[in-house]
Amino acid sequence: MQEPTFLELSRRSFLGRAASVAGGVALSELLAPRHGLGAAPAAGAWPGVVSPLHHAAKAKRVIQLYMAGGPSHLETFDFKPKLKAMHGQPMPASVTQGQPIAQLQGAKLNCFGPQWDFKKCGQSGHEISEIFPHLHTVADELCIIRSFHTEAINHDPAHTYMNTGTTISGRPSMGTWVTYGLGSAAEDLPGFVVMTSSGRFGQSQPISQRQWHSGFLPTRFQGIELRSKGDAVLYVKNPPGVDAMRQRDVVESVQSLNRLQDGLVRDPEIATRIAQYEMAFRMQTSVPGLMDTTGEPESVRASYGCTPGDGSFASNCLLARRLAERGVRFIQLYHRDWDHHGSIKDHVKGTASEVDQAMAALIKDLKARDMLKDTLVVWNGEFGRTPMAQGSGRDHHMKGYSIWLAGGGIKGGVSHGATDELGYHAQDSRVHVNDLHATMLHLLGIDHLRLTTRFQGRDFRLTDVHGNVLKSLLA
Repeated sequence: MQEPTFLELSRRSFLGRAASVAGGVALSELLAPRHGLGAAPAAGAWPGVVSPLHHAAKAKRVIQLYMAGGPSHLETFDFKPKLKAMHGQPMPASVTQGQPIAQLQGAKLNCFGPQWDFKKCGQSGHEISEIFPHLHTVADELCIIRSFHTEAINHDPAHTYMNTGTTISGRPSMGTWVTYGLGSAAEDLPGFVVMTSSGRFGQSQPISQRQWHSGFLPTRFQGIELRSKGDAVLYVKNPPGVDAMRQRDVVESVQSLNRLQDGLVRDPEIATRIAQYEMAFRMQTSVPGLMDTTGEPESVRASYGCTPGDGSFASNCLLARRLAERGVRFIQLYHRDWDHHGSIKDHVKGTASEVDQAMAALIKDLKARDMLKDTLVVWNGEFGRTPMAQGSGRDHHMKGYSIWLAGGGIKGGVSHGATDELGYHAQDSRVHVNDLHATMLHLLGIDHLRLTTRFQGRDFRLTDVHGNVLKSLLA
């Protein structure tokens, strides 16, 4: 193979120089002395491309409680007396005609009433299903959006839309955009962390790692999955017989080779590798301490309803609070148990029992630590469920469903929008996935129209060519 010419190297160097500088900056950050938890990024750290912020931020971080599988709005946050009254009767053709349907195509469409009663909660009078008794106690912290809708009716593309703002695979995820835009205050942990859990009810929804991928942005901004059972991060532990000093020698030798190669080709992925080798070395010390929750007061563990190391959603909620304290910018918790095509009455209650106590505890814990005011908590699925029966369950539904927000500059105790009387179409004050993304970025101090990156001749952004900030929901 012919050796590259000096001219070719110079051209590559020129095109990759910005990324190389970022890699060098990242390395200097990672080698700098540690600062206090939650501190601003150290001098020389990746500052984010939004520096200074476009406007004053109300939130510093995001914790997303992602209910994978599509929780039914009709058994959770959107009570429909009319649908209850029409249980078993044919769904009016005027509602469903010409509408996309997932698995009920060609089937007889009958109304399927709410399977659980709802209760008015708090001073706000929020109507919340009886399957969430713990969430009732924090109702006044919640902003419930009942007019949410999306563009995809099957799980994987719907997850992709929720995470990236488009059904086209290969785009950066929202956590990537946030850490790319703002950087992170966590020095020995990734800025974007993902944890998953499964339950005992419904179908456990598979979640692909590309849902938290960096797309065409540098891979240093992609989400890192922490496993709450066993090794938190695979292959981070030292092998038997290798101590910290020996591992440090190996890392420094590899880094020297990486820097030599980066000096030649200016490849942004080499700069990423330099940063990630150092991050992995630091995580060998920081992650075990993070994951060991035995030092938490028993009252705190009991409030979440978790046992250290059990891999549950409850344990992940407690870890999310610990990650937030340590400066992690974006935290996603997937609970993969909301796909209720059958036996929805029993299964939705069972799944709710796996998340209810911990969600309420997380909100109370953040508030007690004066962190809720600048932590945006988002609860959502990739879509909702049909008001028509699928045997004893419900099919996928994208035309109208419910999510909620709390903290981080959001008004508590308010409801936004509505679906029609049968819970099919979002009607009043409709909210799209891109609107959620625009609002989230706004709360973090970012104008979603200005956080862009150029790729293949086009300026891309998280909200694609859509999105409006939901100003009426802002505190």
